[in-house]
Amino acid sequence: MSVLTLPVPPEAAGQRVDAWLSSQREELTRSAAARLLAEGRVTSEGKPLPKNYRLRGGETLDVTLPEAEETALIAQDIPLDVIYEDGDVIVLNKPKGLVVHPAPGHANGTLVNALLHHCGDSLSGIGGEKRPGIVHRIDRDTSGLLIAAKNDFAHQRLSAQLSDHSLARTYECLVVGNLREDSGTVDAPIGRDKRDRKKMAVVPDGRRAVTHWEVLARYPGFTHVRCRLETGRTHQIRVHMAYLGHPILGDTVYGAKKPVPGLQGQCLHAVGLRFIHPRTGETVELTCPLPEEFRRQLRKLETKP
Repeated sequence: MSVLTLPVPPEAAGQRVDAWLSSQREELTRSAAARLLAEGRVTSEGKPLPKNYRLRGGETLDVTLPEAEETALIAQDIPLDVIYEDGDVIVLNKPKGLVVHPAPGHANGTLVNALLHHCGDSLSGIGGEKRPGIVHRIDRDTSGLLIAAKNDFAHQRLSAQLSDHSLARTYECLVVGNLREDSGTVDAPIGRDKRDRKKMAVVPDGRRAVTHWEVLARYPGFTHVRCRLETGRTHQIRVHMAYLGHPILGDTVYGAKKPVPGLQGQCLHAVGLRFIHPRTGETVELTCPLPEEFRRQLRKLETKP
């Protein structure tokens, strides 16, 4: 068993504990949080909390995570672009088309299968049997930097950084149309689309989602944008850009339905990652270049009359 210690900030006062817990860990859904509460695995000052408990703000929660089940996943020799690796963490440049963890329709051939081959037994078990080592996710057709934990110690500390926003993730994207301002912030809650449960949308009862953006370059009909995530909701940048009226080029879910020739999926790449090393306490800052197909789109726009 491992214990995750989460200090509750004052601004969380009044929130239900299950809802707040699910906002602290990407892999911890509200139903999973409710299950942990029902099993008495969430305590404050040594006392188990009921699932309808309202946070006071300022208290500290201890979440006892169950042991990861023995994984039935197979290790697969899938090439990995390793940007950084030590005994605690591994950072990869994920290519487009690679699913992060097994899901319906993708039982293998995922990043997790590749990590099992590369790392062997050195992966955190906190993500559960289907997501060993996975701290955060990147969409299948988004490329770029992703960090995984090689032990539970690192996983707990990296997850805490996701919660307090000290783990910083930066993306670049090409969006359709021209943004009027040079920079801005989208603070709009994201949840399941009421009309299409396979999609996400800005909805009043969604989880808080904040994206900071700035314009890097302008082209006729398109804008090159850098986005910094303050939160990490599913499809956050894609949803927020579409919410602004500027969907990401190639995003057939939240933008035009017709694919862009020469472009697989959306023109979105995780270019930067900054985190505090879980063991040394030192700041680690990493970058990776734009993929060729992104650069190709930029070249096309730069040479347009």
